[in-house]
Amino acid sequence: METDLQTLREALCHTGRSLYARGYVHGTTGNISARVPADAGGGFLITPTDACLGSLDPARLAWVDDDGRQRSGDRASKTLALHRRIYQAAPAAGCVLHTHSRHLVALTLRGVWRDTDILPPLTPYQVMKVGHVPLIPYRRPGDPDVAEHVASLIARHAEAGRVLRAVMCERLGPQVWHETPVGAMAVLEELEETAALWLMSDCRAAPLDEARIEELRRHLGAQW
Repeated sequence: METDLQTLREALCHTGRSLYARGYVHGTTGNISARVPADAGGGFLITPTDACLGSLDPARLAWVDDDGRQRSGDRASKTLALHRRIYQAAPAAGCVLHTHSRHLVALTLRGVWRDTDILPPLTPYQVMKVGHVPLIPYRRPGDPDVAEHVASLIARHAEAGRVLRAVMCERLGPQVWHETPVGAMAVLEELEETAALWLMSDCRAAPLDEARIEELRRHLGAQW
């Protein structure tokens, strides 16, 4: 049991170092969490409040139970409530990332494509790996209303037969989730790169048309 929990701790720290080294977060911004399997003790691991993701200590990660009560480690990030709500709304999620990725934040300052999709469908891998990314209007960090807004969006997309994997918080950054830290980081990377391409085109690049998107649905299972 302890080996499994330790492996998860180390995976979160590795993810934090990678995000920090590549400029996806800076200073003490951003946070990462992971669902702890029941046979490893259950609950969640999350980065401590005001921690630098580039220098995380596996032993100091906050371990909380399913109700958010602290078990061990440093004090949990103030975004714990949002992370827990995402896990409740998306049972397949095993990891949640929040970063202050530069191009995505810049996009909200300039103005996103539309509230239901911060970016148009520009590339096939964006359509296949990321999908729709709604905008969450600005709220202060830690505002509990954000958690309920995100949960309602997850449910709305599920009703439409789609899996939502990310939302964009205006002026703050993306919340991204997936089954594993590696999977969540891959979604984040694709999303940030697409935002950079959109800004480089002065937000004028032509989106993929419906025929090309339908081809991705038919041949590759895209959910756009």
